[in-house]
Amino acid sequence: MDNRTILFALHEMPGIGWRTIQKLVSRYSSLSQLFNVSLQQLAALEIKPDKAERIISLLNDNDFIEQRRDSYHSRGIVLMSRYDNDYPEWLSQIAQPPWILYLKGNVSLLQRPCIAMVGTRTPTAYGKKVAYQFAQQLADAGMTVVSGLARGIDSEAHRGALRAEHGGSTIGVLGCALDTVYPPENASLYTQLAEHGLLVSEFPLGTPVHPGLFPQRNRIIAGLSLGTIVVEAADRSGSLITADQALEYSRDVFAVPGPITSPKSAGTLSLIKQGAKTVTCIEDVLEEYSSLLTLHPVTAVNVHSNNPVQLSEQETELLQYISWEPITLDQLLTRSGFAFGQMHTVLLSLTMLKQIQQLPGSTFVRL
Repeated sequence: MDNRTILFALHEMPGIGWRTIQKLVSRYSSLSQLFNVSLQQLAALEIKPDKAERIISLLNDNDFIEQRRDSYHSRGIVLMSRYDNDYPEWLSQIAQPPWILYLKGNVSLLQRPCIAMVGTRTPTAYGKKVAYQFAQQLADAGMTVVSGLARGIDSEAHRGALRAEHGGSTIGVLGCALDTVYPPENASLYTQLAEHGLLVSEFPLGTPVHPGLFPQRNRIIAGLSLGTIVVEAADRSGSLITADQALEYSRDVFAVPGPITSPKSAGTLSLIKQGAKTVTCIEDVLEEYSSLLTLHPVTAVNVHSNNPVQLSEQETELLQYISWEPITLDQLLTRSGFAFGQMHTVLLSLTMLKQIQQLPGSTFVRL
């Protein structure tokens, strides 16, 4: 049994969470070693006895693994693990990337340039209009719009992207399993994303809906995206959590200004004060990624291709300063002579092409 299958089996086991799997992955270079471990060895990893017994029992239960796998295949759900080559590069860089992604729809969207759009669940008419129009324009420009399929701004962002000329360039990240539609009134939108866009969850089928699960998906929304646009958000909106996580991952944060008298604008105005880029038209976002979209149209990106990657002159020039030893952003600026905005764009492009990887502390290494 390969690492991918064993990781899937662990992820499907009730009560086995992210940290328990992390202990096992860190300890065993090959998860097949788990077939020979004892309860005492698992206890040494500070895994509780009931969890240790469950791991040993269910790993040796072929019926359990096959039944779980069949339940996804019968629903047209694709399984993607951290061991897969096409696991999203941007998502792999966050603090706790999901071990397994459950996907329904156009999986290739995960390999395209993504931008997140989030906001309040109770938007004003102004917020709805801005979210819808901006998402439609972003999708028309070649960006994939990522949001959480929640009420309000999320829903408008998905609808706008679906209405783009080449509709369907949108990803809905769920705070529940794929066998649950939440909120219920988004059933039609859920179906549209499954057919024309992409639905993403990190929760196994049958996971009960719980309010505590929804904040977890915010890190995936931010992690999949080059940047996050906050359209409308109150002072303590959950959308600000996504913006904070985007900053933590060294991603861009954009905020749409609103009336200073509107409580729905308090969060976005606060972000602007803290340095988020003000967005009054979609060009304010696209100019940050114009070179990336121009040099590498989404239709031309094929991460499975065996052909050598074709780099632009700027990408080739900057890549020569990046080796397998980490180099900081300041060092790159000094050595390359690139302007900051120019270098930021080229670094994004090289990362999307899987030529480099960004490490914590804004350092970069060659892949």
